[in-house]
Amino acid sequence: MVEHGADDKISPKIYPLPIIYHIYLTLYKAFGPQHWWPAESPFEVIMGAILTQNTAWVNVEKALTNLKEAKIFNPQSLYQTDLETLSLLIRPAGYYNQKARKINNFLHFFFSSYRGELSCMWQESLKILRDKMLKVRGIGEETADSILLYAGGKPIFVVDAYTMRVVKRHQLVEEKAYYGEVQQLFMRNLPRITELYNEYHALLVRIGKEFCGKREPLCQLCPLRGYLKG
Repeated sequence: MVEHGADDKISPKIYPLPIIYHIYLTLYKAFGPQHWWPAESPFEVIMGAILTQNTAWVNVEKALTNLKEAKIFNPQSLYQTDLETLSLLIRPAGYYNQKARKINNFLHFFFSSYRGELSCMWQESLKILRDKMLKVRGIGEETADSILLYAGGKPIFVVDAYTMRVVKRHQLVEEKAYYGEVQQLFMRNLPRITELYNEYHALLVRIGKEFCGKREPLCQLCPLRGYLKG
């Protein structure tokens, strides 16, 4: 059995599988496959996961394009690039000085622990690799799990702000629920299938952006309106 990504001390209420799974089916019927993560390689997923912190994806794409056009878009070249140059290239993604350091921190971890080989990194167990990633300065739970799921194909559910908003609005967790609790809501009620976690998270982002994430939620038009309580 694959270890949970969240703290084992968490004991959230376990909801019946049909609720969680039927929500997925409803979303899939409404929107179809989302084809996530948009990237040409696992390394691009990793860089995108770091760059997308606190910014829109369109800005991430601009930053990635800059790195590619500079012909340094590979682990070795990026690691050897000075922080000032890297910051300028990723400027469109915002917080560029911080993100340049985060990229550098991750690459230092990547080369010092795995010789810059993704195949070597993916050989680690989910729990061990996740724990190691979370010790890298600038890599939080959402970023680490995005890398593990979308780049590494590891069966771990990603929780972002949209996911939080959707599950709390539908009272699937308490309002004060935090990342690990929401993560376990999905991981304890769904089979450990990477493709399912991938598609489900992408669909939650879609519903969050178009309906739940608005200043005034569009509940009456939302495909999940039948799941609202009260």
